[in-house]
Parts: sequence; structure tokens; C-alpha cells
Amino acid sequence: MSIRVGILGYGNLGRGVECAVKQNDDMELAAVFTRRDPSGVTILTEGVPVCSVDDAADWKDKIDVLILCGGSATDLPKQTPEFAKLFNVIDSFDTHARIPEHFANVDAAAKESGKVGIISVGWDPGMFSLNRLYANAILPDGKDYTFWGKGVSQGHSDAIRRVEGVKDGKQYTIPSEAALEAVRNGENPELTTRQKHTRECFVVLEEGADAAKVEAEIKSMPNYFADYDTTVHFISEEELKRDHSGIPHGGFVLRSGKTGWDGENSHLIEYSLKLDSNPEFTSSVIVAYARAAYRLAAEGQSGCKTVFDIAPAYLSAKSGEELRKEML
Repeated sequence: MSIRVGILGYGNLGRGVECAVKQNDDMELAAVFTRRDPSGVTILTEGVPVCSVDDAADWKDKIDVLILCGGSATDLPKQTPEFAKLFNVIDSFDTHARIPEHFANVDAAAKESGKVGIISVGWDPGMFSLNRLYANAILPDGKDYTFWGKGVSQGHSDAIRRVEGVKDGKQYTIPSEAALEAVRNGENPELTTRQKHTRECFVVLEEGADAAKVEAEIKSMPNYFADYDTTVHFISEEELKRDHSGIPHGGFVLRSGKTGWDGENSHLIEYSLKLDSNPEFTSSVIVAYARAAYRLAAEGQSGCKTVFDIAPAYLSAKSGEELRKEML
């Protein structure tokens, strides 16, 4: 029997989930739910209904796992606990400082309904989190380093588009090669925010806008660019569409540690990602955890989980016997 998947929200992440479901033979897309007028939403999968989010409760017994594809700022804190009362749910909540609060809210709702909720699934939080945990457990005497990029920061891109005189723009987060190499060389550097990453902006100006003023405002923007070495390039609208239409990302998680009686031996663990499409890779991680949610629910478990709580075998479509034979 296929795992029946529902998608709530059909933006970049929702479309990525739809593609990922197609690649998993033990899953099928049951329905897509939207806050927009369903008649105006066209999906890729033939024969699957697009429904109003207001009708989601009618699908309570027709969906095994509902994947929530909204934003972390305002959508998921409300939606995930709400829909955990009806479905096994997965989200990609990525506001790190609010994860404990979000966990508690989802846990209470899911335990009350007897459902499973898995939160903060993706690559960071998610795959990067797992690698930090494994590395810390293996090398307790050590230091963690996380670098993001090179990749598009959607939040920072939105911030530059809000600057007066900017018609459109995109921002890339770029890890410092010098800082990365220092970590790889076992130097265990103490790195400031400015030393770890740089930011590169590609900006299309409104007609008549003052380029120098726009550049100064971007570079001095608190919480976004003021703490980083930032480069601003002014380009045409055509160049932006031609050269910067994708949503790539990636990064590195490293832990440098010591072993031996007196810490005489050094070790470095490194995990890296290079992604053509941030939302499609995130979606692929989420769909693997949807399989885990289905299996945990079938075992009678309930409540909120994170990637830390789920054994890797639950993610794979392969049986335990196949995994031991082929991958162990």
C-alpha cells in the first residue's frame, strides 16, 4: 500500500515535495491544499485534486502524512499544531531560537490526537543538525564550525528588494575560503561573523535611482549586511533573469577534535552539500521523514519528534535485511 501524502501550500517547497513524491515508489500524492482559490492553482500530477485549506478536515482518513510547506515566521507556528490534531505532520520550521517552543506546542497537540509530528526537517536544521550531533558524540573534545553557501539567501534577497530605488535583486551568502581552510588545517580558529562569510548582492535599479545611495543603504543594513563584508553589483533586469534565476545553496559542517590520553592526535569530520535547488533538496529530506512518520504512527507512537529521535532505517524504503546487506 502506498503512503498517501498531502501537501499544504504550493510554492517552491510544495512543488519540490510533489516532485520528490514522484521519485518514491511507495508514496502517492493524495491532495494539495491551498489558501488561494484552488481553481487558479495548477499542479504537475495529473488526477490529484487541489482543495481549499478550509476543506482539509474532510481528508482526515484519506491522508497518511500531511507535509506543511508554509513559512517559519507566521505560518508553521500556527499550522503545525493545528493540523497535528488531524494528521501525522511534517514541517521545515527553521527559526532555530524558537524550536523548543514550537516542539512543545506540536508535541501537546500530537499527543492529544494520537498523531506523530516531525518538525524542523531539511538540511539546516535537519541533515546539518544530525552531523553536528554525531560529530559531538564521537569527538567530545573539539569545536564545531558551520558555514553556509555559496547560495541564495531568500530572506536577504527580500531585504535588498525593500531598499528604496531597488527594482529587483538577489543576494548570495559565500563562506570565507580562508576561514574554511584554517578549520580544515586543524588550526581551531576563533572566528567572528565577518570572518566566516561574505555577502554578494546583484541589484537592478529603478530608473533614476542613486546607485551610491542604494549601495550605502544595503551595506549598512543592521542584522543583514552591516556585520559582513558585502559587495554590491548593479546589473540589468535581463542579466538578473539570465544569470540568477535559480535557488542554489549548500554549506559545510565541520568538527575538529582531539583523541588520546593527552589529546595528542587530531581529527576532522566534514559534511558538505552543494545544491542546485535549495527547496527541492529540502523537500527530498522532508519526504524521507514522511516515511518515518508513517512507520512510527503504524507502531502506535505519538507526539512530536525531530531528526534526532528517528533511526535512519525509518527513512529508507528498503527493508532492514536489504539495508544490512547493501549498505552496512
